Amino acid sequence: MGSLGFSRAPVLGDRTLTGPPSPMTDPSAVVTRIAPSPTGSMHIGTARTALFNWLYARHTGGKFLLRIEDTDRDRSTPNAVQVILDGLAWLGLVADNEPVFQAARAERHREVVFEMLACGRAYRDFTPLAELDRERDILRAQGQVYRSPWRDRDPADGGDLPFIVRFKGPTEGETLVNDLVKGPVRFQNKELDDLVLLRTDGTPTYNLAVVVDDHDMGVTHVIRGDDHLNNAARQSLLYQAMDWPLPAFAHLPLIHGPDGAKLSKRHGAQAVTDFAELGYLPEAMRNYLARLGWGHGDAEIFSDAQAIAWFDVADVGSSPARLDWAKLNHINQAYIRQADNDRLFDLVTAELRKRGLMPDAEASARLHTAIPLVKDGAQTLRQLADLTLFVLGPRPLNLPEKGRKLLTEETLARLRRLRAGLTDITTDWRVDVLQDALRAFAESEGVGMGKFGPALRVVLGGEAAAPDLASALTALGREESLARLDDAL
Repeated sequence: MGSLGFSRAPVLGDRTLTGPPSPMTDPSAVVTRIAPSPTGSMHIGTARTALFNWLYARHTGGKFLLRIEDTDRDRSTPNAVQVILDGLAWLGLVADNEPVFQAARAERHREVVFEMLACGRAYRDFTPLAELDRERDILRAQGQVYRSPWRDRDPADGGDLPFIVRFKGPTEGETLVNDLVKGPVRFQNKELDDLVLLRTDGTPTYNLAVVVDDHDMGVTHVIRGDDHLNNAARQSLLYQAMDWPLPAFAHLPLIHGPDGAKLSKRHGAQAVTDFAELGYLPEAMRNYLARLGWGHGDAEIFSDAQAIAWFDVADVGSSPARLDWAKLNHINQAYIRQADNDRLFDLVTAELRKRGLMPDAEASARLHTAIPLVKDGAQTLRQLADLTLFVLGPRPLNLPEKGRKLLTEETLARLRRLRAGLTDITTDWRVDVLQDALRAFAESEGVGMGKFGPALRVVLGGEAAAPDLASALTALGREESLARLDDAL
């Protein structure tokens, strides 16, 4: 790295203005990032943050980058990293770079701290830990922040004692963050303590590493959850101390549960993998997550291309969004309806296998036929799998007790006559043809469909729920349908 220009660094004055950089003549200069920590599952809030970063980068023709903040070495395992990569891949949010691993950049972080020390923007604090904790607790009780006595002392006085390195921030005036979502947010500098930059073992702290990495990666827009809003002031001061251009900050409101409380385990699914397991399509999740805090008029269901064309981070609302299961199910149902049937076949087959069901070739063929006939009624892939179970059952089917009671002598006689009529349909075994045949049969019998329809549905589906009769017959095919009738008769 070349000189970082400390000779040009501005003096931290009584008032520090921080906000978006000057308007860019080239919008493709926009660089956003998602920087999750691999310490657990990928939360839905992180997924929405990734989506908004991705949308804004695509909207401006810029870049969307990925950084893995793996400085917690005890919890940052390869498996945890893979969870993040798998979650982003499932959502279809592809970064424009290979992942940057923060832990691998520790030497670069220390380099920046040494340069701050050299120009007086940081200092060594030799205060013993026990004394530090005691003083900090006393000041906190008085509503004050801790300022180390080593701030203005000669570090030579510390000798060989262990030390941490702190940022030497301003103590007067205010720092103003012009947030793209929140608007102007003011922080009193006297309420910002001297941030620890390096621990006694030389490891960098979060705020330092984030600033250095965002600068080195060329990030122009830091779009993240508003739980990071308080960090924006401290990080802005670090940018200024290094004479680096400030990114634009945009802090997104949190996602709450349906009851308005902070999202928690009692609200159900929270992780991206949870929603995948529940049977939601990634494109439906992108659509739904985009609507959590942002929208375009009354548009509820829209394509990725439309979202990219419409999205601007400045249009994100400042109030918390609520997870609405009914709306998510409605959107997912719309995407299932328009999804490619071959793709749904693969997804449903995978779901059935998770349940220990392994359709043979004949059952798979029936499954493939059934999907377009029943998918309109499914809100999730799990429900879609449930709606196809009737084609899998091995013969003879297990008929439920309630269903067997429908098979009276009168009904069985009627089903025998129906079977004879269906036998005559040899080539056009289709929904429309079968619908006409069933109506014609009811008219010939002088009864309504209710006199034999429920019994026929039980005969065709057994204990599994079957769709409308014509669709069930079509999905099963001629030979299987007649065979199931024969078993019951």
